[in-house]
Amino acid sequence: MAAGCCGVKKQKLSSSPPSGSGGGGGASSSSHCSGESQCRAGELGLGGAGTRLNGLGGLTGGGSGSCCTLSPPQGCSGGGGGISLSPPPSCGVGTLLSAPAAATSSSLSLSSAASSSSPGSRKMVVSAEMCCFCFDVLYCHLYGYQQPRTPRFTNEPYPLFVTWKIGRDKRLRGCIGTFSAMNLHSGLREYTLTSALKDSRFPPMTRDELPRLFCSVSLLTNFEDVCDYLDWEVGVHGIRIEFINEKGSKRTATYLPEVAKEQGWDHIQTIDSLLRKGGYKAPITNEFRKTIKLTRYRSEKMTLSYAEYIAHRQHHHFQNGIGHPLPPYNHYS
Repeated sequence: MAAGCCGVKKQKLSSSPPSGSGGGGGASSSSHCSGESQCRAGELGLGGAGTRLNGLGGLTGGGSGSCCTLSPPQGCSGGGGGISLSPPPSCGVGTLLSAPAAATSSSLSLSSAASSSSPGSRKMVVSAEMCCFCFDVLYCHLYGYQQPRTPRFTNEPYPLFVTWKIGRDKRLRGCIGTFSAMNLHSGLREYTLTSALKDSRFPPMTRDELPRLFCSVSLLTNFEDVCDYLDWEVGVHGIRIEFINEKGSKRTATYLPEVAKEQGWDHIQTIDSLLRKGGYKAPITNEFRKTIKLTRYRSEKMTLSYAEYIAHRQHHHFQNGIGHPLPPYNHYS
């Protein structure tokens, strides 16, 4: 496995909630696991580009496994500089880490776009066009068309996740992302296909699934190291924890902001779930929780269904320079 730019081996890191309380064994950058309760996380080289993370998990009946692969990207090589998530030498509560510009704390879906801003907040960066672009990339790949042209939305670098859900109950179908800031054009192109085809919990997506898909783009912002493992808000912050397991190895795990709220977890339940997901098998005591290094972050999130994608593309087809035929919705019904 290639090392990141900091010389730290890139690892796999899953943030999907485990189906049980048991944790998996030690992690390696190429290992797989048999179930969500056994998902393992290894050492995190957050400074390196292309570190792949599994950021959402078995919500409402998502797959039986929960590992993600951190092998070198097969698709586009995302540009953009990385952001540093390493804890500062002296931990100060609320120490703000570097993050891309134009960040805001709101998390939204297309149906709740009216709540995307508050007085004094900056303009949201995430947009429906980003979800449309992800659908374009997946559609072109599955049907053998030339990949879509360069999109018109911003190409600023952000840490990002692409999440796919399917069906009326919106079961998880794939979710992989990166904490390394990537230029959005190449980053979304890469992680669209990675999350759709290479999430090891699920088989690769097929054409038949397209009309039932929902695509979410999450841009991660406002990274802060905190000294108190309880210093974050359920439903507002995503969290990344770093800890030393019973074998003396450093492990890391993360949940996106929506996970704890959707699961109905409080702070302790979320932390303990992450520890188990990260492979910690020993009894979890309050003293051990206090040794955790925690980074909290926020996200901007946009969700689009396939039907909304089709309607959006029919309206904006020529304006957006789509380089492939518009998907005929009736073809899939």
